[in-house]
Amino acid sequence: MLDDTHTKKEYADLFNMTVREWLTLHHEKTRFNTMHWMGVTMIKNPLDAWILGEILYEVKPERIIEIGSLTGGTTLYLANLLDLIGSGLVISIDLDRERFVPKHKRITAITGDSHAQTTFEKTADLCEGKTVLVIHDADHHKKAVLEDLRAYSKLVTIGSYFIVEDGILDLFASTSLIGRSGAVEEGPLSAIEEFLLDNPHFQVDRRWERYIITYNPRGYLRKIQ
Repeated sequence: MLDDTHTKKEYADLFNMTVREWLTLHHEKTRFNTMHWMGVTMIKNPLDAWILGEILYEVKPERIIEIGSLTGGTTLYLANLLDLIGSGLVISIDLDRERFVPKHKRITAITGDSHAQTTFEKTADLCEGKTVLVIHDADHHKKAVLEDLRAYSKLVTIGSYFIVEDGILDLFASTSLIGRSGAVEEGPLSAIEEFLLDNPHFQVDRRWERYIITYNPRGYLRKIQ
């Protein structure tokens, strides 16, 4: 028989967590270990994953550039969303394919450094004349993020997005599990702010932060001109 008193207390304790406590718990217990898409590890905040689906349906990009794929769970998720929409291709850019799992007709893998000119040129060729959306989930050091922002933002089409992930690292102390490591002095959020100072063609679209619990603060950059 269900112990109603014990159950209510258990859930009361869970529901009394702060947002900060939830984020830390998710980062420690769920994000790296138990979240999957179609059996492939997907290192993502599920609320951000839902938002990706909404953005893709709104924009209907013909090309999604994913900078940083790791195991490929998000790559496969994006490809499956494009299946539902009925068109499009995911261009996965990553240095290492050792852990990359998915194979799908809508996934094209470019193995190499995103900062390399040859990588950019291969990507640009695949995007020529297409509606393009970019997602950055690679090296989270400010310098690396800013370099990719300045390069690949040129490929984003008007009305579409450059999504910079994991700016949350800048909002937590380096001593926190979810915060920057000691080697990362500034991260994605700092890169976003500097990029926006010199790029009036983009603006932060806060609609996509409506669930509050996001790993991507100020990370949904819409190209407006």
